[in-house]
Amino acid sequence: MELLHNILSNLWAVFLVILFFGGSIFVHELGHFLAARRRGMHVDRFSIGFGPKIFSWHGKDGVEYRISWFPLGGYVALPQLADMRGIEGESTQDLTKLPPPSYTTKVIVSAAGATFNIIFAFLLGLIIWKIGEPTSSSLVTSTVAEVRETLIDASGNEVKSPASIAGLKPGDTILKIDGRPVNWFGEIVEQLALSSGWNDQGVRETIFTIKRGDQVFDLTLNPIRSGQEKLRMVGFSPVAILKIEAPKPGSIAEKAGLLRDDQIIAINQKPTLTISNLVDELKLRTKGPISVTVQRGSENKTVFLPATTDSKEAADIGIDLQSGVIYTYPTPIQQINSAAFKTVRTLTALVNPRADINISNLSSPIGIISNFFDLAKEGMPFVLWFTILVNVNLAIFNLLPIPVLDGGHIMFATIAKLRGKSLPADFVATTQSIFMVLLLSVMVYAGYRDVRRHTYSGEEKPAKTAPAEPAQPTTTPAPALATP
Repeated sequence: MELLHNILSNLWAVFLVILFFGGSIFVHELGHFLAARRRGMHVDRFSIGFGPKIFSWHGKDGVEYRISWFPLGGYVALPQLADMRGIEGESTQDLTKLPPPSYTTKVIVSAAGATFNIIFAFLLGLIIWKIGEPTSSSLVTSTVAEVRETLIDASGNEVKSPASIAGLKPGDTILKIDGRPVNWFGEIVEQLALSSGWNDQGVRETIFTIKRGDQVFDLTLNPIRSGQEKLRMVGFSPVAILKIEAPKPGSIAEKAGLLRDDQIIAINQKPTLTISNLVDELKLRTKGPISVTVQRGSENKTVFLPATTDSKEAADIGIDLQSGVIYTYPTPIQQINSAAFKTVRTLTALVNPRADINISNLSSPIGIISNFFDLAKEGMPFVLWFTILVNVNLAIFNLLPIPVLDGGHIMFATIAKLRGKSLPADFVATTQSIFMVLLLSVMVYAGYRDVRRHTYSGEEKPAKTAPAEPAQPTTTPAPALATP
């Protein structure tokens, strides 16, 4: 039965990957296609994927529709827009007999793919707004639970953690990173990874604005590069929400009066901030009875657990903690703005020589598909959330003024408009080919990194309930190429 469940689960995950990742590429190309037809342009081909075709058919409209072997994106062959024969194949039409499109048409058709991605993200955002955006309960707070004494740096050496050196303490609430407000742990990790501060001695530097009790002050930390991705880390864990599932019948927890949805906040009046805290404090039952304070609705209740002489059973009181996933309900605009901000910050960090983010931290289609596959097993809300992020990424990435991308076509059209005549065809074709090779090289390298990332012997798959300070924060994937 378990084998059948795993097979069905994997098949469902594959279906969702095809539906939402393939659908994101299809939506992008559909935007180009519909805009081109609306503006009276000739369309040679509509392809999902690059390279040789797996199968194809010709519609009554004369367009070849195909599925190709390399799922790095897709394209709509528009010979009037740009000479892309080196990438998309020969045109079925004599290019000299096709009328040149206007500047307005070029811009509309080039921007239509990104526009459709944003519309698709907005529609998915409406669903998330209704059913909720899933977030790990250990990420929704910006309060420090534990400070690690040591970290493993990028060279594999165990060093004293920057958080412990700087004097960060459990219970501190982080308000800002380098002057940017943060509201939850995921934002802290992202801001830290994308930060680019250095002091006069050439040491990485990040300013944390801390609230400790009634005091608010700045704390200077010197992050180190750590983890497989070698990102900036300082070494601390966030407060977790410790909510109880229904206590097991006849268990110590049930007899003491603990109920489903009780949130454990203290043991023996000492704040309990993480699962490890909880286990350590429960073991104190070997020394005598302990009190457990829980938040029940809007009130706090205290129950007492008896002592035990069995150290192995001390922490086993007959409860399981809830999954640790909570739901928030941001509007579609808030979801798109959040994804866009994250994308722009990551792309900015990529070209900032003072930042520690580089192309090795990007995800190729291999990594994106792998993430889709993992999230599909967690549930539909996770898939929808990630699809929104990918579509916003795809829109912004493809509007960059880089030859081959949509933004490159707009750039060439604008330059031609300003100079009063078209750019030399050979120059445009050569430039497109060079940048196509460069972009494919980046994607191959990112793909290699993704394979290493997912087969690394010491790497564990990320869980819904994130542990401590993640070794690899969620950064911007380098989306699949989608060209008109």
